[in-house]
Amino acid sequence: MTVIPMGRAVAVLGADRLEVRDFPEVPPGPGDAVVDVAYGGVCGSDVHYWRRGEVGESVLVDPMVLGHEIVGTVAVAAADGSGPPAGAPVAVHPAQTCGECVRCREGRDNLCPHLRYLGSAARRPHTQGGFAERLLVPGHRLVPIPSGLDLCTAALAEPASVARHALARAESLAGGVAGRHVLVTGAGPIGLLVVALAHLGGAAEVTVTDLFAHPLRTARQVGATRTVVAGEELPTVDVAFESSGAPAAVATALGALRPGGTLVQVGQLPGQGVSVPLHLAVPRELTITGSSRFAGGMAATLTTIADHQALFRPIVSAEFPLDEAEDALVAASVPESSSKVLLQFGPG
Repeated sequence: MTVIPMGRAVAVLGADRLEVRDFPEVPPGPGDAVVDVAYGGVCGSDVHYWRRGEVGESVLVDPMVLGHEIVGTVAVAAADGSGPPAGAPVAVHPAQTCGECVRCREGRDNLCPHLRYLGSAARRPHTQGGFAERLLVPGHRLVPIPSGLDLCTAALAEPASVARHALARAESLAGGVAGRHVLVTGAGPIGLLVVALAHLGGAAEVTVTDLFAHPLRTARQVGATRTVVAGEELPTVDVAFESSGAPAAVATALGALRPGGTLVQVGQLPGQGVSVPLHLAVPRELTITGSSRFAGGMAATLTTIADHQALFRPIVSAEFPLDEAEDALVAASVPESSSKVLLQFGPG
């Protein structure tokens, strides 16, 4: 079930230590496919591993290939027929789960206690990522990309699935976003994808707040009806999605919710020193929930992206070749001027 990087790959060795290394070719087993990687999206976690050598409680101990937002083309199909045929454009599902625990059986495999995610140091040995020229991948973890969807835009599949899961949390707890006033705090890639999906989901209004002008302009392109510079007055809203991971943004979201409103916390907060106005939860009867990665597959998300490519495409702000991997990580760490940054490994 392991994904194995092959060829040249982007490895992090420790804080501020990045290297393009050569990894050997590994012969596929009966259930394995070989994927020629086209693009890998740079996530905030990739930047944190590079800058700090850790993400929350996940501390880098050994060298690790980064990357969990991966699309490409099947070069060698799985011999047992468990995946798409050779030549098929695919997204790589980043999660390995047990499929047997209570959480997996109830359809919440994102909470599997045995979960491993591409490019994660949460366990040891670390789970190698997908920033490589080629990947050996279990066939069942390949998700076909719909015809007509270019690989560059399809590279949004994993973060868009994270955003889709956040909206599903709002659906289960608050009846969804249709006809509601939605607030999104933080217009990074996840926040922008929440904006686009809330717009497609029929939200009456979508207000977005951020510190910087560039992400707010992009938010307008993908469905925001109102943008507000962080710190300025906000309207009262029905549902808030906090995607920045900043305690101040959580406070902003809680303060903007109407009585009976719902907060979906998507951004990763610091492990300590967080102070937010939870006293608002009782008199207003607020519903507060977390949203972790995503449950299930990515096929429905890819279909949505394919059906609305023009809406999603502005979220991709830059592409860098493999040899400029460090420049890509630098660009992704500057929210004033970037949204989703992609590394290109092969033809798109």
